[in-house]
Amino acid sequence: MAKVLVGKASDIGEGKMSHLTAGGKEILIANVRGQFYAIDNTCTHAGAELHEGELNEKELVCPWHRAKWDVTTGNLLWFPQKLRGLGHYKVTIENGTMYVEV
Repeated sequence: MAKVLVGKASDIGEGKMSHLTAGGKEILIANVRGQFYAIDNTCTHAGAELHEGELNEKELVCPWHRAKWDVTTGNLLWFPQKLRGLGHYKVTIENGTMYVEV
C-alpha cells in the first residue's frame, strides 16, 4: 500500500467531506466527530460521485438514488437492492498532515 498525502487535517471540518484521486482511485474523506475516514467515492449502484451527497453523522446519502452508506466502514446501510460495499482505507495524521493508505 502507498501512503498518499491528503493535506491538512484542519481543512476538513467536522461533518464535512473532501475527495481526491490517489493510486488511480477516487477516494472520499469524511470527518465524523473529529475522526477521519476514507472510502471509495463512487457509488456501486450507478456510479455517482458520493462527495456530492449528504453526510449525516456517519451516514452518507448518495446524491442520485439515495443509497445510504456507513462512511466508517464502507458498508451499505440501506437501498432496495443489495449493493457491493465500498472500499475503505486507513487514514493517518502526522503533525496535522493527513495521509491515506491506498
